Amino acid sequence: MVDTLRHRGPDDAGHIALPGAGIGMRRLSIIDVQGGRQPFSSEDGDVHLVGNGEIYNHELLRAELEARGHTLASRSDVEVALHAYEEWGESFVERLQGMFALALWDARSRTLVAARDRAGEKPLYYARTGRRLILASEIKALLAHPDVSREVDPDALDQFLTYEYVIAPRTIFSSIRRLPAAHYLVYRHGELKVRRYWDAANVAPRTWSDDDAAAALRQALQRAVSRQTMSDVPLGAFLSGGLDSSAIVAMMAELSGQHGAMVNTFSMGFADGSYNELPHARSVATRFHTRHREGMVQPDVAELFHRLIVHLDEPFADVSLFPTFLVSQIARAHVKVALSGDGGDELFGGYDTYDADRLARRISAVFPQPAVAAIDGLASLFPPSERKKGLVNKLKRFVTGLAGAPADIGHYRWMTHLSPASKRELYTPALRAALAGTDVYRPIRDALGAADTDDLLNRQLYTDLSVYLADDILVKVDRMSMATSLETRAPFLDVDVMELAFSMPGHLKIRRGVRKYVLKRAMVDTLPPSILRRSKEGFSIPMKNWLKRELAPLLYDLLSSKRIARRGWVEPRAVATLIDRHVGGYENHAHVLFSLMALERWAQAHVDAQPDNP
Repeated sequence: MVDTLRHRGPDDAGHIALPGAGIGMRRLSIIDVQGGRQPFSSEDGDVHLVGNGEIYNHELLRAELEARGHTLASRSDVEVALHAYEEWGESFVERLQGMFALALWDARSRTLVAARDRAGEKPLYYARTGRRLILASEIKALLAHPDVSREVDPDALDQFLTYEYVIAPRTIFSSIRRLPAAHYLVYRHGELKVRRYWDAANVAPRTWSDDDAAAALRQALQRAVSRQTMSDVPLGAFLSGGLDSSAIVAMMAELSGQHGAMVNTFSMGFADGSYNELPHARSVATRFHTRHREGMVQPDVAELFHRLIVHLDEPFADVSLFPTFLVSQIARAHVKVALSGDGGDELFGGYDTYDADRLARRISAVFPQPAVAAIDGLASLFPPSERKKGLVNKLKRFVTGLAGAPADIGHYRWMTHLSPASKRELYTPALRAALAGTDVYRPIRDALGAADTDDLLNRQLYTDLSVYLADDILVKVDRMSMATSLETRAPFLDVDVMELAFSMPGHLKIRRGVRKYVLKRAMVDTLPPSILRRSKEGFSIPMKNWLKRELAPLLYDLLSSKRIARRGWVEPRAVATLIDRHVGGYENHAHVLFSLMALERWAQAHVDAQPDNP
């Protein structure tokens, strides 16, 4: 199991076997490179711990613990967590600030405790087999254990085809669960309990002036960047030229300038001009005098497709996984740690889905649903543009979401990719029967209703933080960066920044059509106007165009009628129609087709390759 995770920790390995438990890990050495070997054990040898990630407040905790009589054997940030458990018990996790997945064994009470960070930057999966609990950072390690079943969960399959990812606590495997962000589990004498220790929904709203909010945000981000640049090895930053990554780079440059150092920045671009953001990234790199490196994503990603889809362990179809892997690969040649701008959109209102939902509410008050359906039918007559967005593409996407998804999931109508009507045509009778009585939209409805506030935008942001960020963005960034043995950190996901953001009302985040209003105000004296005025682009690729040309052979191979029929999940004739309409340029079905391609390739590697099904 440990050997399957070598990419997550190429520098070191450690494991111990104890009565009732065994723990092991692979280490990417960042803090206390020489002395931070794991597992860590308490002075009396009763408590043992392994961890992945970074505890940013470890120095403060260390001083407090040493004042209380604890003796730490290393400078490692992770060792602090073990002594924090000894001092405060299960509540120790509430005192940790950082990104982490931890597991510890307390031999005195024969108790296993495992936890994830508040945003879900670091993963943790588990499976129960009889009276045994097995945990790992990635599913591949669990599948290395012979007792873990590979039976597919039909509800998770439906989630994947709807959203392009599976929502925690589910995974694609019925026997495996993902510990949700901001949760910990306790396993004792065969009994498992999962508990939440932090929730952005519990942050009390405050009254802010524009100036005070902007000043507080800037200070919180500065502190977060300062904490997250702690490292005994070289580090850098991803730079897209968007507001979030540019703000992080600006603060890194300000901090490094105090020490006479340059910031390393890394970007990816595309030959297709409507997708290429390199000129914006270069302008930021030039302004802050960074040591900038960049690469280009090539259309022929077939070999990379096979490698990465298999590596992901469960179906995942966010196409930005390709540039994320490639920019991580470039960065890893020069640094071990890279900071990113992830989380800025979910905290401060960066997505156009919020505007779409606001417009949809106005339209629904005027036009009945049959009229909306008629408009959708009319919009479908216009062929899609090959550009990234464009007026036609945005109009078609808006009307499709308005007509094809339930109104009570709000802005998620534009974050789903299969309508109920489409599923009736695409899913086989067997899959539809397996899904009878289920509700694929329940996680969204639950998240939208979790925050006790009448501030609609903050409810939407909470949902994006809980679902889209945790189960799509952070999964992608963690897997693709760790595939290259690169650690990524996200200052926007510092707990102080997140709590500050959710203390602010929605009108500070989107005002008169200006998204991320308070963040732009916080950075107005630092970033150039061209960056502050840029609209949200997203780290996307021209997959819809590549499927018609460079990736067409892979498309036809993976989605052949024979393969589709053998799998038994979707109808071959319906898939063939989607392919014909897409390749012919009549409609854009890239999201669904790429999802089906990823599903088939994943199934070949992880379902067909079972030990009893070679």
